[in-house]
Amino acid sequence: MPIYEYRCEACGHELEALQKMSDPVLSECPACNKDSLKKLISAAGFRLKGSGWYETDFKGNGKEKGGKESVKERGKSETKSSACNGGSCGCH
Repeated sequence: MPIYEYRCEACGHELEALQKMSDPVLSECPACNKDSLKKLISAAGFRLKGSGWYETDFKGNGKEKGGKESVKERGKSETKSSACNGGSCGCH
């Protein structure tokens, strides 16, 4: 549930309220009991940064859906087999 901030226009009292998005907006100030509360606009508590993530980012076995080899793994195996004679050179 989001936390909303309110300020009373009559007495200046500020408060935070944990409310559902479907709850009605508060209007009565708990300090002076007047109907003069206004909801404030504030910044979100978290930020999403970066380029994002994909479904395959957290797979443990390195395979895509359907048991197919990922592009990264397929590239490694192709490089190993063609450049190193199946990996028998010992460089990998």
